[in-house]
Amino acid sequence: MKELFDKLCEVTSKITTQKYSTSFSLGIKFLSKDLQQPIYNIYGFVRFADEIVDTFHDYDKKLLLDEFKEETHKAIDRGISLNPILNSFQATVRQYNIPKDIIDTFLYSMEMDLTKEFYNQEKYEQYILGSAEVVGLMCLKVFVRGDEAEYERLKSPAMKLGSAFQKINFLRDLKADYHELGRTYFPGVDLKEFNDVIKKQIEADIALDFELGYNGIMQLPKNARFGTYMAYIYYYKLFKKIKETPAKVILNQRIRIPNNRKYGLFISSYLRHSLNLV
Repeated sequence: MKELFDKLCEVTSKITTQKYSTSFSLGIKFLSKDLQQPIYNIYGFVRFADEIVDTFHDYDKKLLLDEFKEETHKAIDRGISLNPILNSFQATVRQYNIPKDIIDTFLYSMEMDLTKEFYNQEKYEQYILGSAEVVGLMCLKVFVRGDEAEYERLKSPAMKLGSAFQKINFLRDLKADYHELGRTYFPGVDLKEFNDVIKKQIEADIALDFELGYNGIMQLPKNARFGTYMAYIYYYKLFKKIKETPAKVILNQRIRIPNNRKYGLFISSYLRHSLNLV
């Protein structure tokens, strides 16, 4: 029975999300039930592609990514894949009419990570678009259940929210990206001279994205709004902690929100939501 195979694939995507991201897993739980699995399916796809370029150092990353990209296209065209992650992803792509061009934009950003380089403004914006903004658009397609008019209306703030999340990830992961992977994403920034002035300039840019993204969250359908708000709250607290941390510490230490703090954030946010304060 294909239904059994599809269910197994969905479980694989869900487990992938739970193993790799406590915060996103918790946020997804607060989406309406019918939206949860499609978001697991998107996260699993994005996570696997990211793992290829970030952690498979003993293998031919370009070959693996090329094969993954080819299998992604085949899965979408055929409506099936023996790769459980891709089988779940293609089902979501086809159900919610996720455009192939934004999938290719994402995969291209993963290709950009195969080379160690310093990004100029153009490449920085291109990478943010592919690695974060279009992922927000994939999720938005699910949230509006494929409604094209609503998708177009909320497209810009969804991209800004994804951009804010990714830029915070850049600051959080500065140590690993620079010292271990040899990457510097922020344009015009020499990390040998990274200081609090440069850090504040980056934070001001993130704050603007956050504001625009938040406005979009408040316009989402109710069944998607709170789960997305939970992700926003987590990243806002992480952003606040990063802002309070000196630049020299950011460069040599990954900033984290402990799991017990995460749970506390989600509980307090849920109470605010229950009291119609969100």
